[in-house]
Amino acid sequence: MSELTKFDDWFSDKGPAALVIREYLIPVEGGDGVFFPATYAAQQGADRDKEKFQGGYNLDIFPDGSNVCLIDSVGSQANRIEPLFAAGEYADLVPQIVVTFPAQGIRLNLLHANHRAADAIIRCSPFEKELRAAFQEVLRGNAEKLAQFAPTSLVFGVWDSRDTSAKVPRLLASTIRAFNVRGHTRSANFLTQMTVDLAKLDILPGAESKDGFANALASRAPGGIQLMPNGSIRRDVTIGLAALRRLAVLEADGTLSVDRTKSLRRYILGLSLVALTAPQDPYLRQGCNLVPDTDKPREFKVVNLDGTRPDAKLSHEEALKYARAAAKEFKIGKNREEKFDASLAEKAGEVKMETVKVEVTSIDVAGNKFKAKKGSKKLEFSMTSATAITKGDEAATFDSVVKVGTKLDIEHTGGVASKITGQN
Repeated sequence: MSELTKFDDWFSDKGPAALVIREYLIPVEGGDGVFFPATYAAQQGADRDKEKFQGGYNLDIFPDGSNVCLIDSVGSQANRIEPLFAAGEYADLVPQIVVTFPAQGIRLNLLHANHRAADAIIRCSPFEKELRAAFQEVLRGNAEKLAQFAPTSLVFGVWDSRDTSAKVPRLLASTIRAFNVRGHTRSANFLTQMTVDLAKLDILPGAESKDGFANALASRAPGGIQLMPNGSIRRDVTIGLAALRRLAVLEADGTLSVDRTKSLRRYILGLSLVALTAPQDPYLRQGCNLVPDTDKPREFKVVNLDGTRPDAKLSHEEALKYARAAAKEFKIGKNREEKFDASLAEKAGEVKMETVKVEVTSIDVAGNKFKAKKGSKKLEFSMTSATAITKGDEAATFDSVVKVGTKLDIEHTGGVASKITGQN
């Protein structure tokens, strides 16, 4: 078996559902140490309704008295792991796409952009047209262009909410939770008056000043959590092999390219395996430094379609070797660098929802798009899975509404239809 084919069974039609790692963690201070979860803003309207989330730790308490606290969310974990591919021995596995801001002396690598290929900073650059085309290909079921430009967007997920509305689910999802914890509070004071009254000596403004020299008092604020005797901290990581099997390469006529699809899946699987097995930075935030619990060995399972869960064995070095072979076969895109384009940012801020009355002139079913005219003006619209289609006031199908010669009302943003209404 060659290096390239060794994991082909994992994305075959009857292959496993997922790869799952369950890793137990412990604070560096020890099992009874106090550590700090992520804090979240209050739910909208919480100031008027005390039943709503008031902000602080995301702690769920159940009727039996047990609880679960979110330590690091799936989105946060993705943004921590993805930059792995920006440097060192990992940098040659993906194209390095950089947007520069020469006047400010700033360089932003796509791998550090929170919204990946859909991030506004990346889209407001000469890369914009290429990314739009890649997302439009995703809408018709072809992931090759996006993989050549921004492959980690296929690994960690992306939503092009500002333009085409294309969505790609995460293949790799990692979350850290603590089970059965007790909460702590903390209080702190910052006083401008210390041994010497600086205000009275006219060295600093008084405590009532608006210049930032006022006393700061914090009482009984969230002060971390601590594991109870039956508590644990667990990092759960999943590679969705069933989702990987949905990634495909299509020819221009919409037919499946078998060989290129296999090459694509190998490449994205390789990146996912590298991310899955890579050593994790234990420092999540101030007061939250978590390391593996050596008393509870890590579990690594293959989850089959029938629910069986045999052990899996894969070292990080093996994953890296496979990923390099897969990247070479796939022929990844080149490293590129472009300047931020402020005019595109201004244009993006001007894009608004429009409603137009048009007559359909041609239809591209495979590409989920159609052309139409409004008077002498020629327009083109694309659809997404979220596009609402109605005939009058009743829900309808694309085929029954969008026909050459029919007149439609289209609600769209930049050519992406959010609603299509046909006449009764």
